[in-house]
Amino acid sequence: MKQFFLVYIFMFFGGLCFGQVTVYEKFDDMESAIMTDLSPDTTYVINFWATWCGPCVKELPYFEELNALYVDQAFKQILVSLDDPKKLESKVIPFLTKNKIQSKVVLLADGKANSWIDKVDPKWSGAIPITLILKGDERKFYEQEFHSTFELEEQMLLLFNK
Repeated sequence: MKQFFLVYIFMFFGGLCFGQVTVYEKFDDMESAIMTDLSPDTTYVINFWATWCGPCVKELPYFEELNALYVDQAFKQILVSLDDPKKLESKVIPFLTKNKIQSKVVLLADGKANSWIDKVDPKWSGAIPITLILKGDERKFYEQEFHSTFELEEQMLLLFNK
């Protein structure tokens, strides 16, 4: 696992400084980092996306709104970028900065998707975006684009209120 602590020149000119994006070279490393940190009382929303995916980009504001709505509650959100790790500094970080993404973002650099797609969910075709919502032993899988914050929140609340 590599961690890139990115301090951009923006910081020196009054722009946004993004902080850190954790890059996982292998799916198993990302999975163990996320799964070992799970609290049974917290609802987790994990979205797989990429900057090159139109539907993913279109729905990101809904995830950001959801994150802001539940920031002080038993809720955590992780955006898993499937972008090319070579484009982290040239494409991903500028995209996150431009769109003021505040959610936790990790980049999964494991290009062997066929070996880990079924670990995420056996029903996953491999297309993105996909979203997992987890709480305790319960798990919901959505291979779809969300069209509003309300739609996303409605699905999240199915587990959040349990």
